[in-house]
Amino acid sequence: MQSDFLILGGGIAGLSAAAKLAPLGALTLLEAEDHLAYHASARSAALYEPRYGNPAVVALSEASGDFYHGSGLLTPRGILIVDGPEHGARFRAQLTGFGLTELTITEARALCPILNPETVAFAGHAAHAWDIDTNALVQRAAREARAAGAVIRTRARASRISRTASGWEVEAGGEVFTTKLLINAAGAWVDEVAKLAGIAPLGFTPLRRSMARIPAPAGADVRAWPMVIGGAEDWYMKPDAGALIVSPAEEDPMPPHDAFADDMVLAEGLARYEAAVTEPVTRLLASWAGLRTFAPDRAPVIGFDPRERGFFWLAGQGGYGFQSAPAAAALVADLIAGRPPALARDTLAALAPTRFD
Repeated sequence: MQSDFLILGGGIAGLSAAAKLAPLGALTLLEAEDHLAYHASARSAALYEPRYGNPAVVALSEASGDFYHGSGLLTPRGILIVDGPEHGARFRAQLTGFGLTELTITEARALCPILNPETVAFAGHAAHAWDIDTNALVQRAAREARAAGAVIRTRARASRISRTASGWEVEAGGEVFTTKLLINAAGAWVDEVAKLAGIAPLGFTPLRRSMARIPAPAGADVRAWPMVIGGAEDWYMKPDAGALIVSPAEEDPMPPHDAFADDMVLAEGLARYEAAVTEPVTRLLASWAGLRTFAPDRAPVIGFDPRERGFFWLAGQGGYGFQSAPAAAALVADLIAGRPPALARDTLAALAPTRFD
């Protein structure tokens, strides 16, 4: 099968790019797993908080705001950052970084009644955070790509990638695909894909993050509670369909694989959460983990490989893939179409693969 563009990776990054690129030419997207958005995209905290991340991530997230606020995919959530009495300086830094309003503990407990006033001395709140309907976004991107003529294959893991005179030949899922431009959006596997194509890897590191789903404490209605983050960012809690998800927020380096939660790490994170609340964790409803993949400088990598213009990087979204995907996809389309991108020059430089030369 011949195409102008071939995307390897069916997470939110690859799918969003497919929706933008398909109107520009024949496009094929290959996903290795049985389902789209199987790995990191299916295991996201699903929050749009545009001020969260390093400057390049924040720029992409803020540039995605017009899309999100007109999408019907957001539900108000808010964030609440809490800290102990010995961490006033750290809390002040979080107030500034997240653009929070400081609350009294009584005010914070009005938002999240289980906060423990004996251990939580500081609290800051912001309303500028929303839940994302991630499944609806994934389906919308796939639908738009297909409507523009894209071919999407699942169960199509690339086993061979060869350079040809006119582009690339990719063997995947028992088929052979040819393309002029290869777009590497393979999540935790991006460096593996690069090596398969004979391209120098950039040094991406997949980092595991575990999650536990626990019952709502004492049968409380948690739907309006904000996301609560510990001041050291070593745990967070978020309402989810009548229950709570709690994460130890770990960043443990891992090889690319179908990640699963580490019981000890999960227990340590739940203990940190329990120290800030009045209700103990009595049981788990479920647990899981995902891999958040980062470049060495923790900024995404978006652009043509500096040594092989037929190879395009869309990688290293870390834990910010959903909140940055609309602007990242627009940038992919602009760069490939040769249009001037809307992002500032310093942001483009911070995202470009050439920064590693």
